[in-house]
Amino acid sequence: MTSKECVRRVINREPAPYVPLGFYVVDYDTVESVIGHETFVRNKIKQQLALWDGRRDEMAESLKKDTVEFFQKIDCCDIVTFKEAAILPPKGYTAPKIKKLTDTTWEDEQGRIWQASETTNDMSVVHVPDALRYAEPTIEDYALPVAVPKPDPSVFEVCDYLIEHLGRDRYIAGTSCGLTAMVDLPGESGGLLGYYLMPDVVCAAAQYWTEWQNQADAWSIRPGQDAVFFEQDMAASKGPMISPELFREFCFGPMKARVEHVRSYDRQAILHNCGNNRPLMDQFIEAGIQCYQSLQTIPDMEIGGLKRDFGDRLTFWGGISLEVLLTGAPEDCRKNVRHAMETGAPGGGFILGPSHSIAKGTRYENFMAVLDEYVFLRDRF
Repeated sequence: MTSKECVRRVINREPAPYVPLGFYVVDYDTVESVIGHETFVRNKIKQQLALWDGRRDEMAESLKKDTVEFFQKIDCCDIVTFKEAAILPPKGYTAPKIKKLTDTTWEDEQGRIWQASETTNDMSVVHVPDALRYAEPTIEDYALPVAVPKPDPSVFEVCDYLIEHLGRDRYIAGTSCGLTAMVDLPGESGGLLGYYLMPDVVCAAAQYWTEWQNQADAWSIRPGQDAVFFEQDMAASKGPMISPELFREFCFGPMKARVEHVRSYDRQAILHNCGNNRPLMDQFIEAGIQCYQSLQTIPDMEIGGLKRDFGDRLTFWGGISLEVLLTGAPEDCRKNVRHAMETGAPGGGFILGPSHSIAKGTRYENFMAVLDEYVFLRDRF
């Protein structure tokens, strides 16, 4: 049985020959250690600078070939997400004019200031001119119907390459045009304040973006991908950002509409959602989510308890502590893998993976210990 078929069976909670392994994302330092040379894969600062410099095609070649090389070399990962890839600007795009201010800051044509953080491997906007700040939104800003322009096919160049070169055997948890369950309005009434100050606008925005995303699925869901990998964080460590009652009122309908739409394409639905989402898990299941990824290392999100309470209706993907990967020793990582397999594997509906990512700073020997222990245990559960 191929990795593709094994993962599909596990997500359907059907009998499968082994517990699959999957990574939400692997940052560039681990990828470089495996393939033996520098890469653009998951190097967000390097990617942004390359796009500003007009080196889009150079970056695309690295993303394509280095991602394939990485998965072929480790040779035990059953799932490929498009987090290692990227939705690119179209071929022939015009690079923006960027002014370098310091070694870590840049100013774009609109006057926004960008800052690079080597610690987090990220490039963020740290200043927005007043002229670019959003005015308070109104219901009229989200008037229907929606007309979504079709993108240039070259924006999906890397995604299609990975499907072609890895998708025959491996399970592709690919892109869609997003998920808008929780709405973050622009302006001073954005974020959680919008639910209290402008509830009618929140509802209008959710309907608008749901319709927009449903239309865009026609080209953003790529031929050959097996699942749609939704991402939206809705909780902190202590619980959801809004109550289950408010989630039911504002967020459940848009989420259900999005999940039903992508599943109408005969794709499985996976949700990445950080934090303590246990109080929302029943609603995720009711909305049609089939697999939940991102099991934060906190008591409420412990794999054994989740399997006990929801495992007959939902597959869980995780079990390896990000903290242990970053700060532990190889033997700690091996113990973590064994515990995750012993706790998550019984009864099926479990995919082994990190609690979040193979983040920048993960010790290479820890990553290899995880792979080695997994391969040793894979056929024993």
